[in-house]
Amino acid sequence: MADGPHRDTWDANVSLHVCVAKTPGHAGGTMSLVATHLLDTAAVAECIWDGFLSSTIRRQLDAAAGGPGRGRTLLAWICGLHDIGKVTPAFQCRFSEYAASLRAAGLTWRPSVHRFPWRHGAAGGFLLKPMLRSAGWPAEHTAWVWPLVAGHHGFLHSADEIEPPLADRFGPQGDERWERARLAHVRYVTEQLGLPSLADAAPATVPSRALQLMVSGLVVMADWIASGGRAFVGIDDFTKVSMAGARDRAAAAWSRIGLRGGWGALPTPPPDAFERRFQHPPRPIQRLAMETAREMAAPGLLVIEGPTGEGKTWAGLMATEILAAKFGADGVFVGMPRWSANDPTFARVREWVGRIDPELASHVALLHGQRNLMPEWSALIGASAERQRDAVGTCDEDGDALPQTGPGQTPAEWFFEYERGLLCPFVVSPTDTLLHAMTRTKFVVLRAAGLLSKVILLDEVHAADVSGSLFLLEGLRWFGEAGVPVVLLSATLPAAQRQALADAYLAGAARREEYGHPELVHPDRQPAVTAVWHTPHGPRSLTRTTTPRRPSAPLAVELVPETVPGVGTEAAARAAADAAVADRLGAELADGGCALVIRTTADRAQTLCTEVRHRLPDTPVVLLHEQLTAAELARRMAECLRVLRPARNGEAAPPPRPERLIVIASPVAEQSCDLDADLLITDLAPLDLLLQRIGRVHRGDGTSRPARLRTPRVIVTGYDESAGGRYDGEGATRPEAAPPRFLAAAEERYGRHALLLAAAQVRRAAGPGRPWSYPADAPALVAAGYGAGADAIPAAWRDDWEAARVAWEKTLRARSDKAGNHLLTRQGEREAVTLEGAHRLAHRHLDGADGLDDLVRDHTNRRAALLVADGAGHRTVSGTALPAGKPATATCDAVIADTVSLPPTCHDVGYKSLSPLRRWAKSPLQHTRVLILSPDGTAVLAGRRLRYEEVLGLVDEGPAG
Repeated sequence: MADGPHRDTWDANVSLHVCVAKTPGHAGGTMSLVATHLLDTAAVAECIWDGFLSSTIRRQLDAAAGGPGRGRTLLAWICGLHDIGKVTPAFQCRFSEYAASLRAAGLTWRPSVHRFPWRHGAAGGFLLKPMLRSAGWPAEHTAWVWPLVAGHHGFLHSADEIEPPLADRFGPQGDERWERARLAHVRYVTEQLGLPSLADAAPATVPSRALQLMVSGLVVMADWIASGGRAFVGIDDFTKVSMAGARDRAAAAWSRIGLRGGWGALPTPPPDAFERRFQHPPRPIQRLAMETAREMAAPGLLVIEGPTGEGKTWAGLMATEILAAKFGADGVFVGMPRWSANDPTFARVREWVGRIDPELASHVALLHGQRNLMPEWSALIGASAERQRDAVGTCDEDGDALPQTGPGQTPAEWFFEYERGLLCPFVVSPTDTLLHAMTRTKFVVLRAAGLLSKVILLDEVHAADVSGSLFLLEGLRWFGEAGVPVVLLSATLPAAQRQALADAYLAGAARREEYGHPELVHPDRQPAVTAVWHTPHGPRSLTRTTTPRRPSAPLAVELVPETVPGVGTEAAARAAADAAVADRLGAELADGGCALVIRTTADRAQTLCTEVRHRLPDTPVVLLHEQLTAAELARRMAECLRVLRPARNGEAAPPPRPERLIVIASPVAEQSCDLDADLLITDLAPLDLLLQRIGRVHRGDGTSRPARLRTPRVIVTGYDESAGGRYDGEGATRPEAAPPRFLAAAEERYGRHALLLAAAQVRRAAGPGRPWSYPADAPALVAAGYGAGADAIPAAWRDDWEAARVAWEKTLRARSDKAGNHLLTRQGEREAVTLEGAHRLAHRHLDGADGLDDLVRDHTNRRAALLVADGAGHRTVSGTALPAGKPATATCDAVIADTVSLPPTCHDVGYKSLSPLRRWAKSPLQHTRVLILSPDGTAVLAGRRLRYEEVLGLVDEGPAG
């Protein structure tokens, strides 16, 4: 018989002894073999399964893998193969010190391979596909698995993006020996995990894209943990590599990091659970929310609506507990619109979690940039940052493994700060943190992994602007697909927004591009609870209302117009307006009382504060706005909440109140601010925001008020009727010649059409015999503010309103188009089956958290730290001297405490001209921009002279020079 063709008898298993995963500098001082790192990562994945994943996610993965217990192996197997792309000439040629060992083992490469880089993540995805096909995997399973391997450095690639360089398609992947070497590594991992063959690793069903997104995040998580140089010191001798050893290392690393799951198997709350959690019987809205949550047959969307002070937060938390127990969620994400509202909510959530399980109270994370200002949070931090930061790493050799949060930031900082925080079982955070997880940006999968096993609870959901609303809808689609229960709270939710929220959740649950539920019944009064969920037979919904905590009462509305300044008359007009409000406050508080004044902008609040302090020197005045330092705003807000809070459940009356107090605020006080004022004076704003502000007046029962202020009243100012119909102060309105004028800042923020609708309604309410009944009129007023009240627009205003409406719709389209370019899922791809190409056209260069904020908001507050030049060094405005070297934790906290929002005049050019101090590189302050003040507290920025004052905060004094 003639000899057949020559066969290479090379033993591919020799490659297990020589292929390099990590150099000593990235592996605790010893080179780490690819085989070592693959087993380490698989072992970490097993720890994630055992100690982190919710029962719901485990069940879903088991179903995808083919039965109970198989999901654990499938997860470990996918994580274990994430770096298979390192078994290529494209990667191995980088390490000249190991080239001789590779060549001696029979693995060689062309000299030109250096010229054609091929990222190992992309290489792994590309090369895994033919291996799985050859093993008999069905095409649909190969199609969803390879993107998870290709995308473990943060971007989910399309098939054409992972191909080897066109100039040399075979050099980077190598010859047949390299192919066999890769197969040897894949078989090794497969066998070490107890699978007989590569064919036996094949899943049984294709999981949802939401579950794929979760698994993709878990791959990143496992890789980073298994790259920690302390727990995973490299092993360069293959004879010492074993699955048992990898499991020991993984267990030690997992313990060091301190991550854990949440409730686990949470029992169904008993009938008296509300009293146990909150120490008082439930109110009607709280009882209704619990009853509705119990009736939901599948994970869905639960919307709780009611006036401020009704108890929606407790209702939401109790509904969350019921839904978590019913559907297997392992924790909760609680989102609030403003960071200043997160701190009291954090305390409430900790108390609630602690009453469910005392051991879990310490696992509630507070996520916002100023969280270290809250003593309760600071006292809770146990593990040192240094100990944690040593626990993770990444494959830096490729240069693309770092998170997209700015140059120089380590994965440990990213992992253990905000995105790691999302991995905690219980999270209190600004809602923006959730919206960031819905952007087409790098490592978004890790953010998603922190959300998709929780119940989502969002307060003040109506507060999202155009961009934020689109990212929220994107989130609801993913949560619907993932079977994540969502609870939304609102006092002023319009029907159109309620419908859009429900449709988005149902579209995700049905895995459809668009999905409507036209039969949804919208409540016609408050309090109300609406629930929607998806079934195989279509959508189901419940809409119910109940009695409010207290009956509606007349609300007196009074108009006090002012002169809106033209060019060159700003100072005089502002002075006159401030004087009028100050005099009115003096008259209203003659017999005592506490007033809340809300101005459209910080500078209007500042000048009014100065005038009131001048005219009423014996009356305490508190100023609240975003141009105070973070620490000062937090301190003042906490004091206001202490002395002006309403009576709590079980209290006959609130604590003693000041005899007189005036709180002057920007819109920071209009939402999630539990104040109980006797009188409200407010600039005109859209009707839903006016109602939010009105919710701070006569909020509590049992509060003693001066006789003059016992009837709730709101005085509306901040607009000009001099050019149009003028309210005469006696309940009548003169004929209109032209529409009113509004503050320029108000028109820019809210839109002229919304202000015209609001002006028309408040003019009606100020007329004879037509007061608002609050809260009964709230739903109708919200609808009127979104266009249903157009019939109230006077004839003389109608052309102006129509033009403003058209202009606003154009603005909305532009903002929607901009936001749509960065949604995690592109329009038209929501019925896709895999994550292939999910990051196509992604935003690849962001300026830290500011860049993410720019994507999810229409307008972003630009914050900077205030430092005073002090001789040769710097100090914070509160007096902390900065050391010359890398800042310690206490210094970082002091700097963050003295950050402020810049005036709007400095948001663009001015902000971009600022930068961090050079010595802050690779520290928690590396992205914190600095405004340097002279010793007298002044600075020039963007041609504006700024001054920081203890009482007023950062003041824009006008053009410099």
